[in-house]
Amino acid sequence: MIIHPGFVGIDVSKSHLDVFDGRIGKPERFDNSLAAAAKLARRFKKHGSSVLFEATGRYDQVLREALSKQGLAFARVNPARARDFARSMGALAKTDALDARMLAAMAQTLSPESFTATPPERQKLAALLLRRDQLVGMRAEEKTRLEALRDATMIEAINQHIAFLSEDIGRIEASIAKLQTSDAGLSKAASLLLSIPGIGPVASTVLLALMPELGRCSPREIAALAGLAPYNVDSGAMRGKRRIRGGRARVRIALYMAAVAASRGKTRFAAFYAAFIARGKPPKLALIAMARKILITANAVVRDARQYNPS
Repeated sequence: MIIHPGFVGIDVSKSHLDVFDGRIGKPERFDNSLAAAAKLARRFKKHGSSVLFEATGRYDQVLREALSKQGLAFARVNPARARDFARSMGALAKTDALDARMLAAMAQTLSPESFTATPPERQKLAALLLRRDQLVGMRAEEKTRLEALRDATMIEAINQHIAFLSEDIGRIEASIAKLQTSDAGLSKAASLLLSIPGIGPVASTVLLALMPELGRCSPREIAALAGLAPYNVDSGAMRGKRRIRGGRARVRIALYMAAVAASRGKTRFAAFYAAFIARGKPPKLALIAMARKILITANAVVRDARQYNPS
C-alpha cells in the first residue's frame, strides 16, 4: 500500500521512536527523548500530519506530551487492534520499521478517532493511584508470608515492614485526597461519583484517574472501555455465551468490588442483583452485570453533573 503524505505511523519502544512519514516515504529512527519528540511534533505540526501510534503506557508519554504541546491531534490505538489490522493486510513479518509503516497505513485507511490528552492533574492522580496499588500489593504479599512463619525474629521483621508499608499507603492516600480537594474539577467529579451506591474513595479515584472519558461516551462505549461490554460468540447455528473481554483491568476490578459492596445494601442496585439471582444466574455474572450498571450510572452522573438519584 502506498502511504500518502500527511499520514504518520510511529512504533514506540522504551529507547526509540520508529517513524514512517508518508511525506518522506522511508522509515526513520529517533531517540525516545523529549528533544527528539519535540522536534518531530514541530515537523508534524508544520505539515498538518495525521499521527497514529500504539498505546504503550509510560513509553509513549513523552511523545504524547510533545504532540499535545503543539496542539496536534493524534490517534492512540490498542496494540491488539493494530496487530489485527496488520494481519488483515496480510502482513506477517514484524519489525519496528514495518510496524511504523503499518500504523501509517492504519491511519490512512481507518482514520481512527483522535486521542484526547489527559489533564496534568489526572496524570498525577493516576501516578499516585499506581503507587498506592503497588504498596497495597506488597503489603498483601508480606501478610501472606507472615502466615507461614514460625521464627519470632522473622515475624517481627515482617510486621515492621507491614507497618512501614501501611504508613506509606496512608501518606499516598492523603496526597490523593489533597489533590482531589485542591482541584475544583476533580472535587466536583469525586462528589458526584461518591453519591452512587457501592462507589467509595478508592473506586472513585480509579474512575477519575483511569477513565477520563467518563461523561463523554455512550453507555456502550464506556462499558467497552472498561471491558464490561458483553460480546456475542456465535458462528453459524451455534450460539455461544456472551462474554466480556479486553478493557482496563484496574477499572474493572474497582467496579466489581463496588458491585459487591452495593449488592449488600438496600438500594436499587441490590434489588437488581437479587433479581438476577432469582432468575438462576450465577452470582459472578450478576456482579459483572451490576458493575456495568454502576459504570453506566457513573457516566450519566458525570455527564449531567448531577448526583445520583435513586428515584
